[in-house]
Amino acid sequence: MSRKCNVLFLCRANSARSIMAEALLRELGAERFEAFSAGIEPADDVHPLTLAQLRPTMGDLGKVRPKSWSVYTKADAPVMDVVIAMCEEAGEAHAPAFPGKPIFCQWNFADPLEASTDDGEQKRVFEQVFRQILRRISVFVALPLHSMKAAEQRLAVNAMDEHAPPSVAVD
Repeated sequence: MSRKCNVLFLCRANSARSIMAEALLRELGAERFEAFSAGIEPADDVHPLTLAQLRPTMGDLGKVRPKSWSVYTKADAPVMDVVIAMCEEAGEAHAPAFPGKPIFCQWNFADPLEASTDDGEQKRVFEQVFRQILRRISVFVALPLHSMKAAEQRLAVNAMDEHAPPSVAVD
């Protein structure tokens, strides 16, 4: 792949999980990836606990903001190579058609916005989900996507667990 791989992360409100994934991929895979995120029903702002997780280690957080997934269906939108749903609601069966022929993958993470209204519990859930997404993104950036066929890419990205990259035969 001569250009960077465009990756779009989707979830409901685009204020927590998909924002975390976008920012982490931007930070960890900037040489190979362009990261984007969107939501089904975007919130007005990024959740403060999302920013609290990202701020200590991320560079520029100015680019992360909630936006509708319809932004990426327009003719002038960047063409995505990979679309990753962060929850069932944003899965391929529910998502709009995106330009090009992106591979569509599913990573399900608990929604930290649905955590208890207890501040301590919600903070703990945000931290846990952040760590899970960080591990997944760390494995994702190590995948040799440029040398894989689309079906192999989809299999590899969907099959990732939080600990190690899957074994994928590459011709």
